[in-house]
Amino acid sequence: MIVDDVLDLARSAPAHLSGGRLICIDGPAGSGKTTLAAGLAEARPGTVVLHMDDMYAGWGGLDDALGPRLRDEVMAPLAAGEPGHYRRFDWHLDRFAELHLVPPCDLLVLEGVGSGARELAAYRSTLVWVEAPDDLRLARGLARDRARVEADGAVWDEAGQRASWDRFLADEARFFAEHHVRESADLHVDGTEPRSSSDV
Repeated sequence: MIVDDVLDLARSAPAHLSGGRLICIDGPAGSGKTTLAAGLAEARPGTVVLHMDDMYAGWGGLDDALGPRLRDEVMAPLAAGEPGHYRRFDWHLDRFAELHLVPPCDLLVLEGVGSGARELAAYRSTLVWVEAPDDLRLARGLARDRARVEADGAVWDEAGQRASWDRFLADEARFFAEHHVRESADLHVDGTEPRSSSDV
């Protein structure tokens, strides 16, 4: 199964975070990265999962500052045996919110567009690329965003959200090209396939 393949690949690679290993899961928005990360955490209790959605400074946050910020605030401290940290971005308030500490751990999974930034390459054990058809990705992404918005009691703006997605998709295409993410991946995953025997 895919989860086992990813874990085996990571175990066979060097541990750069003071004995801990970093798996980065990148690929276009809506391709299935979060699902794969959840499968890894389920298979390996004690795994710490970080979501890139919490790291962006809003829809325009996939920028040149993102990789260096994650390197300096999260990965470099962990590599030195110290906790990392980040501030979670609050999408409703449109600003960074509370501080989160990232404890040293045996396995850290960073999932989301941008996790394959070249600034993080020296710290990762494995880079996984997940992809899926464009129409499926968009449908997944809009459905996820709508559920979040409505859960918070806000009004869903389909046209506005679609426009934000279009801008983000342009940013991610630029990012992938500049950082050679797909070409650098250790494993390519079909995001339309099950991640494990329990993933249906």
